[in-house]
Amino acid sequence: MKVIVCENAAAVGRVSADLVAADIKAKEGKYVLGLATGSTPLPLYGELIARHRAGELCFANVTSFNLDEYYPIAPNHDQSYYYFMWLNLFAHINICLRRTNVLNGLATDPKAECKAYEKRIKAEGGIDLQVLGIGGNGHIAFNEPGSGPKSRTRVVKLDEKTRKDNSRFFNNKIEDVPTHALSMGIGTIFEARKNILLATGGYKGEAIVSSVLEPPTPKVPASLLQDHPDVAFLIDTDCAKAFLAKTNDGKKLPKGVTLEIVQ
Repeated sequence: MKVIVCENAAAVGRVSADLVAADIKAKEGKYVLGLATGSTPLPLYGELIARHRAGELCFANVTSFNLDEYYPIAPNHDQSYYYFMWLNLFAHINICLRRTNVLNGLATDPKAECKAYEKRIKAEGGIDLQVLGIGGNGHIAFNEPGSGPKSRTRVVKLDEKTRKDNSRFFNNKIEDVPTHALSMGIGTIFEARKNILLATGGYKGEAIVSSVLEPPTPKVPASLLQDHPDVAFLIDTDCAKAFLAKTNDGKKLPKGVTLEIVQ
């Protein structure tokens, strides 16, 4: 596991875009990219758009799979993750929309939708690189505390803390935040060949400490990534304060963890 500390959110966006772009360019032919939503990956998506417009990055051979979607929610709802991805990435790059995959927030049979999603990922040969965010309680995608390491794409009940945190996107009305979601499982995420987790802001600091420095546990879903063969946490300096304090500025790191500070 690598921890990369960047100056600010914009720098996290640039460095993560470097990783994504290099991985796409290194693989000839079809490439499968896993995507996340929320405010944290916005600088990454802005960088990818800018590089595409500059002629530096092509998405013609990219197939995408999003981590999750609220349930129930209409695709055209301004807080659906389908709408988010269209607004913040898909409309601005040359990705084929038929190759973009977002779970259906209005599926009449959500369990069948989740099983079909797993099949689509498998049919594409698996995810090459998965972009992740992290919640204040350590969740990744909508895998709330208690999610098992072998969990698959499924219907999940959202933790009240998650709904409260996300209420800022719903005019601070928690009653408008859906109580459930469809989400890739930890086991699904773990099968991605590479994972990069982005975190910015001091309020994510303790979640990073628990995820990297403490033993892996389903109580902190992101901590289960410690066992993944190729994972990087990209965090800004505000988020890194607690981590650096616990590790004596990186001098006392657990076995298998490396630290890079990007100036």
